[in-house]
Formats: sequence, C-alpha cells, structure tokens
Amino acid sequence: MTNQSGKKPQEKDIVRDGAEKIKGVFSTQSVSKVGTGTTQRRTIQKTYWSGEELADGRIEIQPLNRNYIPSGPKRTIDRDDFLAKYSPEPEFYMTTVYPAIKKVDDSIVRGEKHRERGAAYSAEFEFKQVTAVDEENVRANFGLGLTYLDRGDQVRANDIFERIVGLDGAFHSEHKHLFNDFGINMRKNRMFDQALKYYLRAQELVRDDEHLFHNIARCYYEKGDVEECKKYLRKSLEINPNLKESKMFWAFLKSKGFVRDNEDIQDVAETSEADSE
Repeated sequence: MTNQSGKKPQEKDIVRDGAEKIKGVFSTQSVSKVGTGTTQRRTIQKTYWSGEELADGRIEIQPLNRNYIPSGPKRTIDRDDFLAKYSPEPEFYMTTVYPAIKKVDDSIVRGEKHRERGAAYSAEFEFKQVTAVDEENVRANFGLGLTYLDRGDQVRANDIFERIVGLDGAFHSEHKHLFNDFGINMRKNRMFDQALKYYLRAQELVRDDEHLFHNIARCYYEKGDVEECKKYLRKSLEINPNLKESKMFWAFLKSKGFVRDNEDIQDVAETSEADSE
C-alpha cells in the first residue's frame, strides 16, 4: 500500500484508514554511570510500559510493576514522541506480561464468584492473591473491601477504604457499579464518616452525577447535618429533577418538617429549567 505521495510508508508511518491503533507492551532504555575513575562503567536499564492509542491520536502509557503488571499512574504523550522513544515488545508480552495479567484476571473472577455465593474467606484469599502482585488493582481492592463489609469487619474494611480513596482509577466510569456498592455498604455498616470522605473524594473527579450527590445527601442526613443534606439533594435534583430516589428523599424531609415553605421541590425543578434556558 502506498501513501498519497507514492512513497512506501516507513515502518513507523501510520496509515490511518483501517489501520489498527497502537496497543501493547513497549520498552524504553536509560543509560547511567556507576562508580568513579577507572572502575566507572555504564549500565543500561530497560523499563517496560503498557501503551494504548486514544481517540485523539495520543498514546496513554502506564508502567509495569515489578511483577510485570500495568500499575500506577497513567499519562499521555504525543504519537511522534512515543514512536521515537518506545520500542514494541511483543514476545515479552506473550511470554511474561500476558500470563501475569491473565492470572490476576482469573483470581478476580474467582473472588467475585466466591463473594456472590457468600464464601467470604475464599473471596478474601483470591483478592489478596491479586493485591500481593498489584496493590493498586481497583477491582481487587473493591472486592476485598466489600468482602470485609459483608463480614462486618470494619477495621479491615477501613484499611481498604484508605487505600481506595487514594486511587483515582477507583472513580472511573468503568468501576461505577463497584464504587456505588462500596459506598452503600459503608453507609449500611454505619461508617458514615468514611462514606462521606469517600463520596467527597469522588466529587473531585466525577462532575454532575445526580446519584453521587444523592448519596452524599444520605450521608449528611445520617450524620444529622440536615442543611448539608438538603444542599446536596438540591444539587442532585438540579441535574435531574425527575430522579425518583431524590424526589422521594425530599418528600421525606418535607414530611418531617425539615423543608421550609420556600424550599418546595417545585423550586428545584423550576431552577433547573431556568438554568438550561
């Protein structure tokens, strides 16, 4: 296949029409000097990365940890910079990285199945197998935390909570169902302070989510702070005036005398409509 100039594309050229996007394991090399004088020598260090092309053409990279599993912070770089500095490692991926990732995925699936059928200790074993090689694995940490909450073990659940609240990846949309389950279970275990800290951390990363604001309102109510409860409930209804759970919660607050006459839910709907005009 040739490009529009009639020249055969070089190996690093990207033919955009129908071409597969960049995805796989890559490496970079750095050279450092060890020792001094006549004993000085150069050492070459190779670092492995997981790389995937995004819709805008940039490449998202993530380092592999010492167990050869993608872990840690992700960042994006320009395509040209990536092609110049990162070398593909297909054989290393097939022989080392893929088996490690598959082992982790299999353990997570087994752990989730154990938890679904109430086998908490078997679930804990599988999730711990994962966190031993990938401490920041989001699914495994959520699974472990939910397992402890199922058992009513608030001390261990709190340890996992502290780890999860520091993981930006925990609040991505792909983990939304786990995120919601964990917050709800913390609240059911009366871990109101932790649940609120957890939801407020999510608020920093997730914008305009009516369900998140509803859950924050629930936490404030459980803590006895009705004014903050109403504040976040109104935020939920401003985004979605028809959210059934928030409308019912507002009606409950009104029936208890917590809502003044000038705070009718109708005001929320009208405010939302006015903002959109």
